[in-house]
Amino acid sequence: MSVKSPISRRRFLRTLTLGACLMPFSRSLGRMSNVLGLHPETPLVDLPKVPLIPPQVMLPPFHSAIIGTPHLALTFDDGPHPKLTPRLLDLLADREVKATFFVIGEKVEAHPDIARRIVEEGHEIANHTWTHPVLSKISAARVTEELRLTHEKVLHVTGSTMTALRPPYGAFNGEVRKIAFDRHAYDTIMWSVDPLDWKYRNSARVRRELLKGAAPGAVLLSHDIHATTVAAMPETIDLLQTRGFHLTTVQALQAMDKSGRLDSNQRPPAPKAGALPS
Repeated sequence: MSVKSPISRRRFLRTLTLGACLMPFSRSLGRMSNVLGLHPETPLVDLPKVPLIPPQVMLPPFHSAIIGTPHLALTFDDGPHPKLTPRLLDLLADREVKATFFVIGEKVEAHPDIARRIVEEGHEIANHTWTHPVLSKISAARVTEELRLTHEKVLHVTGSTMTALRPPYGAFNGEVRKIAFDRHAYDTIMWSVDPLDWKYRNSARVRRELLKGAAPGAVLLSHDIHATTVAAMPETIDLLQTRGFHLTTVQALQAMDKSGRLDSNQRPPAPKAGALPS
């Protein structure tokens, strides 16, 4: 029969010292658990996630950023389109470019797989209402529904909680912005470059106007529902990248903005149209 060797004096003292050191830490964990409302035996991996706190102040509409790097945002409105949006997503993926898609709710309902793909491939998805009305000319109740229906549909289809609104036609008023902010904490997003691709269905013109207006901090507006616009994108993106621009989402551009989001009449002067990074 084996006999257990008695614990050495040195090991006993080391164990006692370690226990004394850990005791204050144990008490701190207990106090933290009480504050969080946890049972003393709740494992730390089960700590509840702290929800993100939405912005507390409604900022002026965002149309461009003041930055010191050659970044600009590429945005597309009115989709998703069943054929053109997937084609656009393919070429964005080939060029490792991210963009912001301002989607119409009823089109998301019709093409949920494309909306999911937008989010899964790392693009930003944002609210462009349910039916594309002029928000400044409809009732507050309808504005509320246009935003709510789209918000809930996108959340259900993609799992993404949108944080931005682009009003159709760029038409809004104070009431529209207040509804958007109070109900969804939406930031109102405009643009600084408009190639009028909805009016002039000409790929060369779309490309020329986007390149002419491109500047650090710019927000480029386009529509992924027009074949001529999507056809213009490969060369447009290639030329922008050749000139040193980095194309990103509106959300990423906002994170770089140094303007403080002042009112338009107080903002520092924007970079000159067509200014190119060195």
